[in-house]
Amino acid sequence: MPDAVIVSAVRSPIGRAHKGSLAGVRPDDLLATVVEAAVSQVPELRPGDLDDLIAGCALPGGEQGFNIARIAAVLLGWDHLPGVTVNRFCTSSLQAIRMAAQAVRCGDAQVVVAGGVESQSRLAAGSSDSWPGTENPAFARAMRRSAEHAAGGVPAWSDPRSSGELPDPYIAVGLAAENVADRYAITRADMDAYAARSQQRTQHALQAGLHAPLPIKTPDGRLITVDDCPRIGVTVQSLAALPARFRPDGRVTAGNSAPLSDGAAAVVVMSDEQARRRGIRPQARIVATAVSALSPEIEGPAPVAATRAVLDRAGMTLGDLDLVTGNEPFAAQVLAYCAELGLDPGRMNPAGGSIALGEPYGAAGARLTTTALELLRHHDGQTALISVVAAGGLGMAMIIERV
Repeated sequence: MPDAVIVSAVRSPIGRAHKGSLAGVRPDDLLATVVEAAVSQVPELRPGDLDDLIAGCALPGGEQGFNIARIAAVLLGWDHLPGVTVNRFCTSSLQAIRMAAQAVRCGDAQVVVAGGVESQSRLAAGSSDSWPGTENPAFARAMRRSAEHAAGGVPAWSDPRSSGELPDPYIAVGLAAENVADRYAITRADMDAYAARSQQRTQHALQAGLHAPLPIKTPDGRLITVDDCPRIGVTVQSLAALPARFRPDGRVTAGNSAPLSDGAAAVVVMSDEQARRRGIRPQARIVATAVSALSPEIEGPAPVAATRAVLDRAGMTLGDLDLVTGNEPFAAQVLAYCAELGLDPGRMNPAGGSIALGEPYGAAGARLTTTALELLRHHDGQTALISVVAAGGLGMAMIIERV
């Protein structure tokens, strides 16, 4: 059975939603741009060599609807190229990479482009088509309980099944983060300290020449070359002044959460045998992937089981890894994940993470993969763990090995 290897990886800059640099860029155009760039990084490949395009999108409505993967292929003039859009919320693009690797390993494909896109800025155009209506009992219950949370009428988290109710699959992710903070006794100071470190590490990485995205040209002719969201001079003290966003007595703030954002990323996955035949040098081998889930009301530690599974499949421990990365929708989520694994939070995201960079949902896993490859090269590392938590209580993990 052939190995699945990554031969190129690119990401766009990450724009702040609604008022940022990519707000005027259609998500299908953004996806097409990173896909084309990922393929062009490998001169030995031509569009005709590609077997499939798999793209993640967490909220596929409006301009992100109608199978955005296939639309990106057509926009590029690659009419021969099939496309499929997958939705596993923030794990969507990591799932796309997983599907590409699985197709390559079993011989169903030789070369696949995998990635993802999300534009919160453009989502308003038609996005309500895919949102459940109030006639859905679970959705209605989630909205009622969200209102109760906002009014401060709900105490610290308790398992809804204990009172005969099911967990809310539509719970606001910020409320889920508050539940995680309650359950794991994570303080506001803990969350702000983690968030400040993410911002500071991102600044240090930028100064070292890391986090270099693919330049994107906007419809008005501007060339966007940097991320919008990182903030200079963030401290625990400055974060402490921010109000809670989801509960009057809450701990989750705009400062210890990832900002809403726009962006895309893509990687080219192929068989190691095909890469050898074509004289293509792989960047990394995909060692193992896994998915996991738990109650959507406490989604934070959802990637824990997936992380343990990939470590087991790889015959590794956390101590064997050169790099540990993960998305950061909320500081509470990261701290709960680390607590469950016995992992020092200081090992997570040594170059900063999405609290500073932003997190385009459908591109989160592919963006992390691109960053992990960049950091392995920069530090001459060998192995990296990529973990992603997603709405609905979903988790995913992947281990890659630099080759």
